Amino acid sequence: MDVSDGKAEELVWPTTRLAVARPPDIGRDLILLQGIEPNMRWRGFTAELVNAFTELGVELVILLGALLADSPHTRPLQVTAATSGPDLAAQLHVEPVDYKGPTGIVGVLQHACTAAGLPSVSLWAAVPHYVAQPPSPKATLALLRSVEDILDIALPLQDLPAEARAWERGVDELAEQDSEVAEYVRTLEEAKDATDLPEASGDAIAREFERYLRRRGNRGEQGDRGEQGDRGEHGGRGEHGR
Repeated sequence: MDVSDGKAEELVWPTTRLAVARPPDIGRDLILLQGIEPNMRWRGFTAELVNAFTELGVELVILLGALLADSPHTRPLQVTAATSGPDLAAQLHVEPVDYKGPTGIVGVLQHACTAAGLPSVSLWAAVPHYVAQPPSPKATLALLRSVEDILDIALPLQDLPAEARAWERGVDELAEQDSEVAEYVRTLEEAKDATDLPEASGDAIAREFERYLRRRGNRGEQGDRGEQGDRGEHGGRGEHGR
């Protein structure tokens, strides 16, 4: 509700919007979906969206979400993926994950897409649970870079890398004010570093180099769009189809 000088000027209802984007240099259209998680009638909600995807000829649905995890804010935030089938996972070069537990509208919508025969992948950023308050620009950045990898494009990230670095510095300052939190973060860092040691492989380095070349080439064609910092939606539920 927008109230000005005691008068109710405007009432804005929550809604879900579909928009078509036609970037000039990537050779495909993008259907962007932005909305909120509904409180009820999820089956009807997802059925409407799947019907819209089908009518628009969507070839791949990418769902974005986030979860709270024992992740240190000082390290790249992990993004895990769940696909509609093993063939798609192999095509997108994503590692399979196992999960049993509660889900939100992202999981429900992916299930509906799979049932309708629409290829889909959901990307989940692991947000440090001790800084759960959104927004988390570092998590948003990690999700968008995963979208770049899947679609083989470079997205205009604007000031997001700088915002992610500022967010990390802000959490650093808060942690320094509490010795227990600082010690807990160090424990998470040690566990993360020990787990990620095998990732320093030739394949991982090659993937990072491919990302760098792709983004560098895109900046050369369209102009520099800003430095891209550490890999990093908290609670984001934006969906992208193509």
